[in-house]
Amino acid sequence: MKKILIVTTLSALWFVSASAGEELTYKKQALEGLVKQVPKLLEYYDSQTGHFGRGIWISTDQNRMYPLAAAYAYKDEENRYYKDKGLLRAIIKAGDALIEDADEDGKWEFRKKDGSTWGKIHQPWIYSRWMRAYWLIREDMPAQSDERWAKALKLGFTGINKEQLARDVHNIPAHHSMALYLAGKAFNRPQWCERAGEYLVKVVGRQAEGGYWSENYGPVVGYNFVYVDALGTYYAMSGDRRVFRALERAAKFHYHFRYPNGGRVETIDQRNPYKKGIDVGNVGFTFTPIGRAYLGEQWSRYGWDRLPADLAASLLLYGEEGAVAKPESSGSGGRFVLEEGGEEMAATICDGPWFVCLSAYASSITQNRWMQDRQNFVSIYHEKTGPFLGGGNTKVQPGWSNFTVGDMGLLRHKKGDENPDFSPKGELYHVPSDVKLVLGEQAGLDMRYGPEECRIRIIVKNESTLEYLVESTTKSNLAVAAHLTLLPVLGERLETGGGEKATLGKEEIEWKGKELGGRLRYGGYQLHLPETASIHWPSLGHNPYRKDGHTTPSEGRIEVRIPFDKQHNKYTVRIEILK
Repeated sequence: MKKILIVTTLSALWFVSASAGEELTYKKQALEGLVKQVPKLLEYYDSQTGHFGRGIWISTDQNRMYPLAAAYAYKDEENRYYKDKGLLRAIIKAGDALIEDADEDGKWEFRKKDGSTWGKIHQPWIYSRWMRAYWLIREDMPAQSDERWAKALKLGFTGINKEQLARDVHNIPAHHSMALYLAGKAFNRPQWCERAGEYLVKVVGRQAEGGYWSENYGPVVGYNFVYVDALGTYYAMSGDRRVFRALERAAKFHYHFRYPNGGRVETIDQRNPYKKGIDVGNVGFTFTPIGRAYLGEQWSRYGWDRLPADLAASLLLYGEEGAVAKPESSGSGGRFVLEEGGEEMAATICDGPWFVCLSAYASSITQNRWMQDRQNFVSIYHEKTGPFLGGGNTKVQPGWSNFTVGDMGLLRHKKGDENPDFSPKGELYHVPSDVKLVLGEQAGLDMRYGPEECRIRIIVKNESTLEYLVESTTKSNLAVAAHLTLLPVLGERLETGGGEKATLGKEEIEWKGKELGGRLRYGGYQLHLPETASIHWPSLGHNPYRKDGHTTPSEGRIEVRIPFDKQHNKYTVRIEILK
């Protein structure tokens, strides 16, 4: 048996009931927050066009109609906007703007604020909010407006029912299904309600043992919230118990894969790299004690008075208050291990102020622009610095990989290329074919890159020092290197043991040998490095949400590169916290 402080799996996670009085209650605060934000929402409203937003108008700018409709329809003596006629006129005008911009199939051009267009779409995020707004105000709408909205919504949901729910399980049709259920209730089309329910039950059936949904292999952490929101809102509308257990499993998953400061752990995510911020969850977390525990902790970090209006609306309309559960064992020491099919796939390690996440989710390169290459399997956090090493995955950038075997120049992003080939143009292995989680006294990973075997080990020495061990075989004649990716903070100073100094910005930095002097001081910590190490900034990834995939330095990484040779195939990087 492995000697670890706490080992649990999601399927066997134990929670104790909260003692009397330990409940999450939030509806009063949610109403206060929503009412407070109504004037701010209306600042973005143009009464002439019905448009919300600034700059290039896009259909999802109209999402604001949903919290406004909630403020209009929610009856409470503390809600001064209840049945406000001016608010009703603004909401109706906002929906009319959508009707005017839609084509004959009820689709909008998918525009982005950068001016790019991505084709016609039944935009899921706005259709669900438009439908929920209609449900809230329809009894008070003038007959002509009601008729106009109903005609447009029926057209859109007819297309959604035909096209979107024919797709395999994915976050977009899952969200569409939730809205289709409400459309079925509003327009007396029980077949829509039934089909929406069956699709969402199918979504539940695709949930992984670990409590997440996958869109290729392993978790998509960010988009997991979309599934939880869709299922939770549907559950509130329908009471369909077939989806309940999925909400509970997902809440347990998210409870564990977050940094101690509330940030989302990106290490296991195949869709999105690291992004600073605190997730505030959604209504799907309110139905289980563990989900409410997650929300309560996240909101305490984020600020209850800052919850977004969209979330406040859903909490008021669909949320469930109740008891909060907590893990039986907690504290600064422990490990959580995610097992699937009897295999250890990921772990979080808490040791005093340190937090480490290790991932064993390995998959091959895909030409799908939305699926990142699983190439970065470690993240490290300290309570004084926050997350600082790791940052997750990208494409066409081998510098983000934990190891590379071969010529890194064989894979590069070409400026302006909207349809790149994401595979190397020769013998380069930057994505491992196999990764094994190691959870002994020295936790880490065993990895295979083409002809070479590589290892990472993490050793916490004390509250301010951690050792990061890298090792590789050098059996082939290919170049082998380890890479450490440091998260950037523009404006921070870098200093080396060789006396070099620079402020992190747009200017490129290449330091090695005597320039680096075996030491890098940055961001409140210090790396002690081999003499052969080098520093490269900015190491830019690929952003699939921009047509040409370009990224900016703030999205890049400081890459520490450590080459191996047959005489030097093992190194220790010592990390010291200075703050």
